[in-house]
Amino acid sequence: MKALAGAAVLVALAVWVGTDAVLDGLAAIDAAAVLAALAVGLLTTLCAAGRWCLVARGLGVALPFGTAVADTYRASFLNSVLPAGVLGDVHRAVRHGRDDGRGLRAVVLERTAGQVVVVVAGLAVLLARPVLLGGLLPALGLGLALLGTVGLVARRVPRLRALLGAAASDVRVLARRTGPAVVALSLTALAGYLALFVVAARAAGATAPVAELLPLLVLSLLAMVLPLNVGGWGPREAVGAVAFSAAGLGAAQGLTAAVVYGVLGMIACLPGLAVVLLARAPRPTAVPEPVPC
Repeated sequence: MKALAGAAVLVALAVWVGTDAVLDGLAAIDAAAVLAALAVGLLTTLCAAGRWCLVARGLGVALPFGTAVADTYRASFLNSVLPAGVLGDVHRAVRHGRDDGRGLRAVVLERTAGQVVVVVAGLAVLLARPVLLGGLLPALGLGLALLGTVGLVARRVPRLRALLGAAASDVRVLARRTGPAVVALSLTALAGYLALFVVAARAAGATAPVAELLPLLVLSLLAMVLPLNVGGWGPREAVGAVAFSAAGLGAAQGLTAAVVYGVLGMIACLPGLAVVLLARAPRPTAVPEPVPC
């Protein structure tokens, strides 16, 4: 159902603004943009992996940095090709949550830390640029409704209530031990995402100053927090079109920038495909040496 909702949003946007601008933007993706995507993907993956290691170690879970980088790349790739945009992280949580629950909570808290920074940045943009708020009220209302639903479900399900209670206790401990470092890594990752979005906007033909583009791009990233998407697609493009239109830059340009960003984002996490393939490759079995008679 969530995947269908995201697909429906994309179809509606294509009907609203047309597809010519989007196709032109995709055609403008060159080697420099691809290299920028891979570089930003490496930066943001290292930040996310480092953040995960800090959280895990704060909870007493041993997590080698190399393992964290590989699994973060894999999760990013799966997030980009599977519905809802979080299934890669679900796989990561299940894979590392087979202990007493600390591994699972480490993944949840690491993911939440990154999302909180994006949400705070998005709310700051809306407070600074209230003119952008009007067209985004439906998305904000949907986000609040989803948050309220999650809260109600968590209160009624004992295991979820216990998990949230443990997570709250973890947050208090981590805030003292690793809070500043986690925030710094999250801000660095956000800067990387925004830099890639600027590259996408330029490929889409946006000539506005970066200072004018950044608030709009933050809102587009904020929309990706909503799980009603297909590998991240849907709400991001809708909010991009609405925000660019509200800023006087045109809905078509906002949609194009968001689509180009989506493509560059998929390129950025392509190393995760290699991790997936290597994990599925059969490992050679050792052949015992013959014992001399």
